[in-house]
Order: sequence, then C-alpha cells, then structure tokens
Amino acid sequence: MMIIAQCTMVLTLILMILGRTPLYLTAIIGSGVSALIAGFPLAGKADITITKMLNAGLNPVIADMAGVLLFIGIMQASGLLEVIVRDIVRVGKRLAGGPGVAVAGGVAAGSIGAFTGFTQPAIMAVISGAASVKLGVDPSKAAAVHGHAGHLGNLGGFTHPTQVAILATIGAGMGLFNVYGALIALSVFAASFIRLRIEQKKSGKELSKSEMNALIAEFEKSSYVAGSFTAFAPFIVLVTGFVLGFPIFFVGVAASLVVMVLMKLNPKTAEADMLNGVSKIATPLVATIGFLFMSTVIRNIGLVNVVSDAINPILSLAPVQIMLLVAALTALMTQSYGASAAIIIPFLAVVLKTGADPMAAGIAAAAGGALMQYFLTGGPVAALPTVIPVIPNSDLKTANRFQRPSILAGLLFALILSTIIGFA
Repeated sequence: MMIIAQCTMVLTLILMILGRTPLYLTAIIGSGVSALIAGFPLAGKADITITKMLNAGLNPVIADMAGVLLFIGIMQASGLLEVIVRDIVRVGKRLAGGPGVAVAGGVAAGSIGAFTGFTQPAIMAVISGAASVKLGVDPSKAAAVHGHAGHLGNLGGFTHPTQVAILATIGAGMGLFNVYGALIALSVFAASFIRLRIEQKKSGKELSKSEMNALIAEFEKSSYVAGSFTAFAPFIVLVTGFVLGFPIFFVGVAASLVVMVLMKLNPKTAEADMLNGVSKIATPLVATIGFLFMSTVIRNIGLVNVVSDAINPILSLAPVQIMLLVAALTALMTQSYGASAAIIIPFLAVVLKTGADPMAAGIAAAAGGALMQYFLTGGPVAALPTVIPVIPNSDLKTANRFQRPSILAGLLFALILSTIIGFA
C-alpha cells in the first residue's frame, strides 16, 4: 500500500507540474488520498495522523506574513509607497524599463532577506510590482520575477538552518560560499530579465523611448506626501527588527506605528488601513497550509528516501552532479529548503566520503535545494503566493509557469559552477 501511496503522490506532482488542474485542490486532495492509502488514520493518538500532518501546515510564518501585511496596508494607504515607487523607478529604468524595475524590486527584497534571514518579496512587490506593470510588464510575470527574491535570500544569506548545516558539514565558513550562492541566485534573475526583454521585442509591445520617458516623468512629477527619508524610515525599523531577531509580527506592528506617527494618522484610521493589508492573506494562507501538508505527507510515505536510495549506486561516477540532482529532487518534492535538510545533509556526508571537493559539493547541495523548492508552486512559504495578492491581475499558476525556465537556467548555472569549482 505504501508503494501505491507513493505512486499516487507522484501522479499528484505530475498533475501540478502540468498545471491543467486546480493547483491547491490537487495538492490537498492528492496528498490526502496518498496519506489514506498509506494507512495513516484521520485522527487519534497515533504518532502520525492526517490531522497532525495537516496541522503541520499551520506554520509560524503565517503570523509573520500577517505582520508584514499590516505594514504594507498602512504604507499603501499613507502614500509612502508612492515615494518609494519613485526611487525604485529611478534605479530600475537604468536596467531597461519595466523588466529592470521588476528585477530591481526582486533583488532588493532578496538582499534584505540575505542579511536579515527573512525574505518577504511582497515587501518590495507592492512597490515595484505596480511600477513595472505600468512600464509594460505582464502582471503575472512581474510577480514571478519578484518571487525570485527567495533564491537570493537563501543562497546569498547567512542564517538559513539548512545553509548553515551545509557549511558545517563541508567545514567551510561564510564568505566565498555566499558569493557563489548569490551569483547562482542572480543568474535566475538574469534569465527572467532576458526572457522579458525578448518577449517585449517579439510582441511589439515594448514601449518606445518617448513613452518610457513620459511614464517615468509622470512618476517624477507626481505629488508625494513625504520625502525619501520619511518613506524609508519605517523600512529601516522593519529591517532592524529582523536583524535583531524580534518576532516578525511585532516588528510589522512597530513599523506600522512608526508610519502612523510620522504621517500623523488617526489611530483608528491607521488600524483600519493595517487590517486592510491583512485582508490580502487569503491566498498565501491556503497555499501555505496546503503545500506544507503535501510536503509532510511526501516525507512520511517515504518518497524522498526512495529517490535517494535509487540514485545512491551511481554516486561514485559524478558525486557533485548527483548531489545537485538529489538536492533538487528532494526540494522539488518537499517544496522546502528546510525540510530537504533531512536528506541533503546525510547525502552530502556520503558525497564527501567519495573525495568530492567540499566547496563544490556544498554549492551543489545548497543550489539544488534553494532553487527547486520554488519550482512546483512558487514556494509554499513567504514566496510567490504572498506576491500575487499585492500585484493586481496577477495569477499564481501563470507566474509560476514563467518562473520554471529561469529556475532551470539557474540550476544549469549551478551545475556548471560547481563542476568548475570541483576541477579547480
């Protein structure tokens, strides 16, 4: 029955990859059926039940998302986001209009996440997403590019538990490893940027230089409620709270209060604006619970171990490359860089015993996990599902479909880079 359950789960994943069925219902129903076939009870005192696996989807990040959306709500209503839009447009236009603005926003969010340990692309997407759409980028594709922020936050970051465990396993420290990771993440952004530029030229929808300048001039001459320092001050509070490790929910509330004081808002009005921001949590809430439930079921029916065991016999032929493949497949199925650690770390230890270069093997392990966790759905936690609500007219399935070729391009770059490091 366990084999049948695993086959059912594989079929579920295939349906989700094809995108011809409702994404969330497919994940939840397919996972539930797989768990029932495997013999897990619905509830009760057993160590593993379907109820307990479903409750695992009630991840603490949901509270984090709420705190961030409180902040986004009041920033939007106060008009401070318009000020930041102006500054983002100034940076992005130098990269080539709409695609440049989208990339600038995504890289900014990823950079915040790299240094704070909390990558929330919606923070910048609500700002630069609308600007990039006005400059000619399809809303779903703008969301897709912003969703790449998680790659940079993880691979270039300093705090993700799996990344730290990988460094400990290979006996390396922070520094060059993070540089390699950031380069891999930026290759994903680069792939999406190039594809957007090619699509614009082929479709004939590329804005002329005069049209682009007119739109940018519109941003520049708009009446803004405050200066750049006032607009960025709440963000400084937000990032400082992240760095100091305070609970994200309370940091979001604190940053919101800073907005209220700076803009001299009525407290009741401010509260209403904050709650309006939280109203956007519906889609990411369902996505987080459904996808993490699926991830838990996949682990408990042993599907990840089956893949690992199948690949192990050919490990000695190309250890670094197999490490990348195992990490990628594990992350694809668990949809979590963190959950992948249970397979990635032990397998990395095995790879190192073959004499593989530690840095090359570590980069392969990190890249495979951090990139492919987003391939199937855009990421179940604090990723694409949180961006969709803040970019009007964007669609998660369409955005994720656009992300996939770029993620694979990043994986190819990781393969080439880790191979070069291994031979160096």
